[in-house]
Amino acid sequence: MAARDAIRSTWGTEKLVADKIISVLFLTGLPTSQDSEKLQEDLLQESEKYHDILQSDFWDSYYNLTIKTVVMLEWLSAYCQNASYAMKIDSDMFLNVKNLVNMLLPAPKQNYMTGLVARGGMVLRDPYSKWYLPITVYSPAHYPPYALGLGYVFSLDLAGKLVKAAQLVKPVYIEDVYIGMCMNHLGIALTDPPDGSLFNVFPVDYNRCRYSKLIATTTRSLQNQVDFWRDLQTPGPYC
Repeated sequence: MAARDAIRSTWGTEKLVADKIISVLFLTGLPTSQDSEKLQEDLLQESEKYHDILQSDFWDSYYNLTIKTVVMLEWLSAYCQNASYAMKIDSDMFLNVKNLVNMLLPAPKQNYMTGLVARGGMVLRDPYSKWYLPITVYSPAHYPPYALGLGYVFSLDLAGKLVKAAQLVKPVYIEDVYIGMCMNHLGIALTDPPDGSLFNVFPVDYNRCRYSKLIATTTRSLQNQVDFWRDLQTPGPYC
């Protein structure tokens, strides 16, 4: 809940940018810890208060992120057909919503996905690695291009197409790689962002000028996320 509240008090408050309506929703599965009943009760109360939580019937864990992502795509395909774009973003990310919208204004409305695009990524065969995939699961030595799961953007037509592809592409638990595999199956290329510094996998040290130009970055703490966003809202030149 702390991460959701950090978003609700910062970039999640931006509902209208350049006359474009922004909606922020949180997707969760079922709690897996010992006090799951209490967590579920708290989640229902939070949902009653904010009306921004989607919950589905799967255990919410790292190894179920592919399920979570396909659930997101199914929901978008069913309920968001009037939207132009969606962004999947982790809850510990800083997002500059204005820059995101500005990037999307001239962007294609179909077959478009961008973010921090990994190309030629090697498949890790070390059984002790968090991202281990055995040859029996995925035989090629390299992954197809994919957008890192920390935050990627796509045109809404892709939601339905990816759901259909997911019925045919053998799942792997590394969710961002799996979406790349589905894009590859569809024969749709990923788009590199207009600037390589817009999406950042490693925390970017705060600098008002730098943050006024990026779109998304990981941060070292939720407090950083809040402090950086608030500083960026204060009047005055960025650079």
